[in-house]
Amino acid sequence: MTTHDSTVKTTTTTTRPGDALPVRTCQITREDLRRYADAAGDHNPIHLHDEAARALGLPGVVAHGMLTAALVIGLVAEWAGGADRVLATSIRFAGPVVVPADGPARLEVAGTVKKVADDGSTADMALAVTCGGVKVFGKAIVTVSLGGL
Repeated sequence: MTTHDSTVKTTTTTTRPGDALPVRTCQITREDLRRYADAAGDHNPIHLHDEAARALGLPGVVAHGMLTAALVIGLVAEWAGGADRVLATSIRFAGPVVVPADGPARLEVAGTVKKVADDGSTADMALAVTCGGVKVFGKAIVTVSLGGL
């Protein structure tokens, strides 16, 4: 699992509704899926074998939803200044991340500040996540602490 761009943090002293997070790219390979399956104990064959995925009507092996969510939330955590800044998440999946055998799947992650608490302590970030131009998440909100930003 690799991310592109160096760690990106906000450079403004005040976060406002409408502020955009820098667009980030995250890659997922078949090897990442095998390692995640071992770590999580989730060896569902749709995440590991094309034949099993196709038997269920999928175009091929798909990434674990929780792996995909964790990678995306990690990018928001980097922007916010660390994982301890992530206070809450709400993600609805809209489509699978198909991971080709011959290269990585590439997630494009964009976000916008939707709401900032009246006291400026937290912000709700709405995320737009796609893979190959196809929507991966439906509604995705991550609430972060703004302390120190």
